Amino acid sequence: MAITAPRPLVPTRVETRSRRTPGGHRRRSSLGLVVRIVLAAVTAIVMAFPLWVMLTTAFSGQQTFDANVSVIPTRFSLDNFTRVFDAWPVGTWFGNSVVITAITTILTVVVSVLAGYAFAKLVFPAKNVLFLLLLATMMIPTQAILVPQFRIVNGLGLVGTFWAVILPGAAATFGIFLARQFMLAIPNEIIEAGKIDGAGSLRIFWSIVLPLCKPLLAVLTLLTVMYQWNDFLWPLIALKDPTLYTLPIGLQFLQGQYQADYGALMAMTLIAVVPLVVLFLAFQRFFVQGLATTGIR
Repeated sequence: MAITAPRPLVPTRVETRSRRTPGGHRRRSSLGLVVRIVLAAVTAIVMAFPLWVMLTTAFSGQQTFDANVSVIPTRFSLDNFTRVFDAWPVGTWFGNSVVITAITTILTVVVSVLAGYAFAKLVFPAKNVLFLLLLATMMIPTQAILVPQFRIVNGLGLVGTFWAVILPGAAATFGIFLARQFMLAIPNEIIEAGKIDGAGSLRIFWSIVLPLCKPLLAVLTLLTVMYQWNDFLWPLIALKDPTLYTLPIGLQFLQGQYQADYGALMAMTLIAVVPLVVLFLAFQRFFVQGLATTGIR
């Protein structure tokens, strides 16, 4: 029997395509990465430009905007900050904002987490109906409830005190919704195991559910702090004494009817913005993780 030489292997069209595909895929991936980086850089510049203008205006000592305004600082001065602190009780307003924001945030987070746990894991009559009614309140504009809210607070004798601002904001519908959606992702088997061990609902919440909710707590805390710190309309209505005002209300004193001191305004705005920026940068990792792990079912 004659032995023939083996035929040389000729790559087929399919093999040729399979060899070329990884290189083309890598090039497309690299191009997509470059495009995303460029878009992110452009977006970051656009978003950071107003902050940069605020910084240069606040530290330039310039009181008004004119044709010679420049985004590149030519001198460094603290005159704007000096004039603000000499003319207005900025330190008192800052302390008021800290007290109101801190107490409101603690109450809001506690109420939201407890209510979210009840709606997600507990069984009680009309649970779904109550949750739908709670969500329906999110469609009511804030301005529509200002008058009844003021009448309630006034009837309790709280107008002109910090509690007039703190108590109405102690429960946020969006916070309860966010907490419920997060806790729905916690396996029920873990809770059932706690019940088998003899733990009650509060014990399960404190020892099992709450340690798993660190990303949720970070998101609720940051969102509540940002909202309450920047709230202007309701504190303006509920607080009578100027010594009880918060920073957003105090900013209005720097805007005159015909002329505004933009240097002092930017300096005070910087004082109001810096705490939020520092807080977000400190908890950015937990904030992103919490938003990523909080799904809508």
